[in-house]
Amino acid sequence: METLEIQVDARQTGGKRDARRLRRAGKIPAILYGPKTPPVPLELNKKEFSSRVAGLEGSHLVRLKSAATTLADKVALVKEMQYHPITGEVIHTDLYEVDLTAKIQVNVPLHFVGKAVGVVRGGILQPIVREIEVECLPLDIPQFFNVEVSDLDIGDAVHIEDMQMPENVTAIYESNFALVTVVPPTVEEAPTAAAAPAEGAVAAPAAEEEKKEGGEES
Repeated sequence: METLEIQVDARQTGGKRDARRLRRAGKIPAILYGPKTPPVPLELNKKEFSSRVAGLEGSHLVRLKSAATTLADKVALVKEMQYHPITGEVIHTDLYEVDLTAKIQVNVPLHFVGKAVGVVRGGILQPIVREIEVECLPLDIPQFFNVEVSDLDIGDAVHIEDMQMPENVTAIYESNFALVTVVPPTVEEAPTAAAAPAEGAVAAPAAEEEKKEGGEES
């Protein structure tokens, strides 16, 4: 996995007011932490982080560049990002410091490729999960997995045990769960027919017509 370099600076925590001030100045509040790292408040360049990291798919490693020697060259996993509910811009991020020699557990997204046989026959491709958890060294984290679905007929599925893992990458699971399947086409329920009149009863239009005819004969 490629490691992206980003510029960071230590910051003083000051609550929501301080966070708003940072965002107005083009910064993103962040926090660096890890199993051997006490939480360190940071600030990132919003433009740099948004263009180089925020829009990428999957898990990503970043190498910190900073004037502070306690931060420089630390490697971290982008653990979580918070987004503005209206603009969609990143407003906070968590960075998890990693040891490049120790395995970690991360989620990797799935890409479903090919056109399933069952879809050609009218079925519907139904992804069940969009990512799976794996364990590996930080630099071995896959960006995504391709899941081939071309051979799936209606009722078929690809399970986690069908996945071919790269060397040094192990999928984590307790049961052989399905990743994707092809379900039968949706059948629309036919409209309910109007209830037939009871035996001996006359439908309203017919009764009205008979009444008219009787009046003309008298």
